[in-house]
Amino acid sequence: MILILFGPPGAGKGTQAQRIEKAHGLVQLSTGDMLRAAVAAGTEMGKLAKSKMDAGALVSDDIVIGIINDRIQEDDCKDGFILDGFPRTVAQAEALDAMLSNQSLKLDAVIEMKVDDAALVERIAGRYTCAGCNEGYHDTNLKPEVEGVCDNCGSTEFKRRPDDNAETVGKRLKEYYAQTAPVLPYYADKGVLQSVDGMAAIDEVTSQIANILAV
Repeated sequence: MILILFGPPGAGKGTQAQRIEKAHGLVQLSTGDMLRAAVAAGTEMGKLAKSKMDAGALVSDDIVIGIINDRIQEDDCKDGFILDGFPRTVAQAEALDAMLSNQSLKLDAVIEMKVDDAALVERIAGRYTCAGCNEGYHDTNLKPEVEGVCDNCGSTEFKRRPDDNAETVGKRLKEYYAQTAPVLPYYADKGVLQSVDGMAAIDEVTSQIANILAV
């Protein structure tokens, strides 16, 4: 099974990808992680990527596709994989289709996690974690049982990501809609695009995705 998850930052793609991995034996592949691993391993594609990066140039689509192609040959991808962070353009989507076709593979589903922008900003801007154990909390949706005390480890120190604020989240949403969202019609035309309510409760989103994958 080969899947792509789409959705803006904070939509919950990471959480749902972990659940899909566990339920179906898939591997989540992040282009950033694959790129760094290829460079560290000194593969042919990794060397090409490093030369581009060292020169301050963008890594080309051909190199990224080559890195993905190498990665999916590994044993842990034999049951399938989930792509995260790729493709970001129609050209990348077309290149991905060609690469999969060359290996007699195809996408099973492209799942879009739809969100309400205002609610998503509130969701992300309210997030914070325990500084001791990284247990996650939220200003309104998930407070500690005792205010100021972590339920998990008892720490009274908490932290917030510096980019978890309304202004930064708003910019990231604009970038998503401008750069990545235009890929969705490409997959809709191919009949593989499905949507779920990314603002629903986590278990409900999982159930919606499970229904899509069961078809």
